[in-house]
Amino acid sequence: MTNPIINNVKDELTKNNILRIGINASNFLLVSSIDIEGVPFGIAPDLGRMFAEEIDAAPKFIVFETPGKLADAGLEGAWDIAFVGNEPQRAKDIAFSAPYLEIPVTFLVRENSPINSLSDIDQVGNRISVMGRSAYDLYLTATIKNATIIRAQSIDESFEQFVSDELEVLGGLKPRLASDCKKIPGSRVLDGQITSVKQSAGTLPTYSTSAKYLHDFIERAKATGVIDNLINKYQVKGVIVAPLV
Repeated sequence: MTNPIINNVKDELTKNNILRIGINASNFLLVSSIDIEGVPFGIAPDLGRMFAEEIDAAPKFIVFETPGKLADAGLEGAWDIAFVGNEPQRAKDIAFSAPYLEIPVTFLVRENSPINSLSDIDQVGNRISVMGRSAYDLYLTATIKNATIIRAQSIDESFEQFVSDELEVLGGLKPRLASDCKKIPGSRVLDGQITSVKQSAGTLPTYSTSAKYLHDFIERAKATGVIDNLINKYQVKGVIVAPLV
């Protein structure tokens, strides 16, 4: 027996029964690997595969180097659904599901830095290195009043920029900063978090039926332990399953 809702979703999202899935390759927590043919594997790609299977469509991955490029490509119709950080600045162009994962965001400083807590960050003279147009850059852009944000093209370049330009602060996802900390003797990751990057699935706002179905799919994936299983499968550390909505 056919499901009329799934049929409506397929009509909205697919062409020739192919579902184009936008993936942000720069988030190593969600994209664990990409094979020689350019096919991604990890929490986000696997969720995309599951969604495609649920609506009986063939998945086709469209991989982007950064979340900013992924978001821009949605305006050009380059993907049908996408997995990216859920930020207010993107919500006018992407109909987000509720988050499926949350990743804490904090800062790394050098051994002798006078910065000892999150409240010390937003001071005149502090330069914060971040990956431009990442979810945490969007958050910092809206909240930082006195410090200066220095944007790089990628996560790796933000680290290199922090080191080479002797910047005061490196901002980013806490699991990545914990790894970066090992590369700089004496450096410290500040306790706590300024925010968390909420990872969601999304589609175009005009696809109202599909947006609701995608939201419900994510909620079921959380409730039934699918997200927990994917975290364990890919041995991802430092993330938490987002609460049910």
